[in-house]
Amino acid sequence: MGDLLANKTILVMGVANRRSIAWGCAQVMQEQGAKLIYTYQNERLKKSLLKLTGDEDALLECDVSSDESIAKTFEELKKRYGKLDGIVHAIAYAPKEELDGEITNATREGFKTAMDISAYSLLAVGKEVTRLELLNDPASLVTLTYMGSTRAIPSYNTMGIAKAALESTVRYLARDLGKFGIRVNAISAGAIKTLAVTGIKGHSDLLEISKERTVDQKAVTIQEVGGMCAFLMSDLATGVIGDVIYVDKGVHLI
Repeated sequence: MGDLLANKTILVMGVANRRSIAWGCAQVMQEQGAKLIYTYQNERLKKSLLKLTGDEDALLECDVSSDESIAKTFEELKKRYGKLDGIVHAIAYAPKEELDGEITNATREGFKTAMDISAYSLLAVGKEVTRLELLNDPASLVTLTYMGSTRAIPSYNTMGIAKAALESTVRYLARDLGKFGIRVNAISAGAIKTLAVTGIKGHSDLLEISKERTVDQKAVTIQEVGGMCAFLMSDLATGVIGDVIYVDKGVHLI
């Protein structure tokens, strides 16, 4: 147990199961002394999350496709906890059909859904925390991305475009939330076998190729990504603003 995040209260959005990158972030942050709160999308995911945390009082429902749901959740957060010290935004979604074949197979509705859930939701969170003055000064807002934002990864398609929008959102939010002492950054995690990755056609090949391209031929872990997240949440990272930081064991170099 460390004390890097002692006396900090952090919200984690997007834990689906024990393989989630968000869960790796949560584990490391908790080991570093943080008090954690979690949001879930629906009752099914609540059951899965409750098995991991064992603390129903630390769970709040939040559907990021609804401004009303976000407002209700964050108002409840303010009521229960006062101000928070950080938020981990680990939410992304695209219909399965958008992650297959060529990009010209993308649909208007699928594209809109991917952009709404995967990119706009971060902006919606940023808007709500400023409206409610929910975050302390200093505070940290961290999201998760992938290098499919800058490279044409097979079958990633619409999600790659959404991740590019997410990274741009990070930069604009970092510019505008800085005056409140809120720094905004993204972690570009390597390919990890999560629930999200298994929805990509050919994900087994993607995982194997990514592993082969790491500098030590060992896949990055959710705990390694969690280590970076804990650092970005800490006061050691007050000078890191508006960045996309790769945690992929060098895959993006090759």
